[in-house]
Amino acid sequence: MSNNTNLIKTALTGIMATGLLAVTSSAMAGKPGMEKCMGVAAAGKNDCGTSEHACAGMSKTDGQAEEWVYVKEGTCTKLAGGKIKVGKAKMK
Repeated sequence: MSNNTNLIKTALTGIMATGLLAVTSSAMAGKPGMEKCMGVAAAGKNDCGTSEHACAGMSKTDGQAEEWVYVKEGTCTKLAGGKIKVGKAKMK
């Protein structure tokens, strides 16, 4: 019985991991017509995690340099402090 339980647990863990990878990759793909704009997010209004935390909505103060939000393409560089996030660590 123990081997069956372990097999079921392993299978369920694999299924859950696959689902999380699918969600993560689609979130990383971005949104059509939008760009990731760093340095302009209001406290608690960021769109994703950073090196400080793992989730959206967890920024502590306004305008933190690493926090970002999606904005319409062409808008970010018009905002005070806005820098376009490219890849993981590069900025334009």
